[in-house]
Amino acid sequence: MFKFDRNLLQPVKVERPNPTYAAMLVEQLGGPQGELKAAMQYISQSFRIKDPEIKDLFMDIAAEELSHMEMVSTAVNLLNGHDVDSTAVESGTIEHQVLTGLAPYLANASGFPWTAAYVNVTGDLPADLLSNIAAEQRAKVVYEYLHRQIADKHIREMIDFLLNREEAHNTLFRQALQKVQGTGSTRDWGVDENARLYFDLSNIGGRQFSLEQPQPPSFKQPAQPAPS
Repeated sequence: MFKFDRNLLQPVKVERPNPTYAAMLVEQLGGPQGELKAAMQYISQSFRIKDPEIKDLFMDIAAEELSHMEMVSTAVNLLNGHDVDSTAVESGTIEHQVLTGLAPYLANASGFPWTAAYVNVTGDLPADLLSNIAAEQRAKVVYEYLHRQIADKHIREMIDFLLNREEAHNTLFRQALQKVQGTGSTRDWGVDENARLYFDLSNIGGRQFSLEQPQPPSFKQPAQPAPS
């Protein structure tokens, strides 16, 4: 069950309308690294999770991603302004101007509609956690690109906030992955000599990496030095 709160997670404002940037920002609404994808992925993955704490974590983050989607949509709406005018969009999609009456469109920055094909679900908790860690990392990259291309201080503040929340989610998923080490696809399925092979097919002067003892991924924090 979800409950609607009309207050945004973080206030959203713009200095002035900017339809071109609205056409760019919509990438994080309906694109493959966007907020809708994240929310639907984490909700879909949660249905097979038996650990109640991790299930709650997935649903809590999914619900927050929906609130991020609301923030991005609000920003897109404000950036589009009040007048339908496709000539105000210097590059990118013009669907907002000719199809939705300036309402945010569930599509990426090229106008391709959102699709469930963006959602990755395997039913294997370690694999899904690794997918989610990567998803949060990719979302950070897109937000960083968007941050570089806008001077609006309010939009920059919103993106700063969302970047920090993506980092928080990344950390939480990493902690959950530590909890499930040795289960699912991180279990030892009988590693043989084929798991230790390294095909040195480059010409950079010898092997740079070793596969002598293949291990599951670990996200343990490095030991902190003792206080002096």
